[in-house]
Amino acid sequence: MANLDFYSKFNLSDEDAAFSFIVKSLKSQITTWDYFVNWSKVIKNVDLIEKELNILNYIIGKNDIEKELLELLREYPQVIKAIPSLFAVRESSLSILLNAESFLYKKIDFAKTSYSDDECKTIVEFFMKAGLGNLVKEEKIKNFVDYVAGVEVGLDSNGRKNRGGTAMEKIIEVYIKKLCALHKFEYIPQANANAIKKKWNIDISVDKSSRIIDFVINKNGKLFFIEVNFYGGGGSKLKSTATEYSMMQSYWKKQHITFIWITDGFGWTATTKPLREYFDKGDYLLNLELVNKNGLEHILVDE
Repeated sequence: MANLDFYSKFNLSDEDAAFSFIVKSLKSQITTWDYFVNWSKVIKNVDLIEKELNILNYIIGKNDIEKELLELLREYPQVIKAIPSLFAVRESSLSILLNAESFLYKKIDFAKTSYSDDECKTIVEFFMKAGLGNLVKEEKIKNFVDYVAGVEVGLDSNGRKNRGGTAMEKIIEVYIKKLCALHKFEYIPQANANAIKKKWNIDISVDKSSRIIDFVINKNGKLFFIEVNFYGGGGSKLKSTATEYSMMQSYWKKQHITFIWITDGFGWTATTKPLREYFDKGDYLLNLELVNKNGLEHILVDE
């Protein structure tokens, strides 16, 4: 159950007051400068095909795009590997459905070392029918290198969810690093049982071999396991996480390991029931506000 001695340090007298404080002080976002675009990844992906894209620039503005592109592919077949990126596709081969009644497909491979003339014609057909032909002819696209950079930025936006979780870990690590330096504790980020054994010669039992703990702190042989996440939106993931951490809390406690869950985000405001269920079972549930009020230090020093 919730450790009321801990929450009383913040003038929270009972479980309801403590849980209400946690929910009411949740943050809407923790967006940092590097959240929006992973520029190093974008530049790396563009650099891999920059030469091929510059060769493709030759066809921009040409009247007969099909003819010019076919001749270009015949002379420089290496540019074919760059074509999927023009359509925001990561796969090196595609199967295009030609007939929905007979389920007839045409397979296009963009990763071969050599191409027959028919294969080059198929790739030109794909380029035109997938919609780029007229854009190139009318010079709506001025430069394929710049164009693909834009495509990569768009694709990279899918990684923002993961960067949100990483941002939370970065924030919490600032506090952990400071506390460990101040009190002469040690910690490991993203630790598994092998890392704990190797660094401190402490054996732990894990519920599954792939188990990785966000942060493990060693206070003179006493271990603290910390899991960190941020949920800007709702969904079934929140409930499953709360359920998993309830089981982890019990599992680690049997090994005399203190489990601390630090979570935040407005996603919880619409899914408070599973969070409350964890709060009633676990010893420590913190959000960023409690961490900022030295909550983590109170736990580490007092236990």
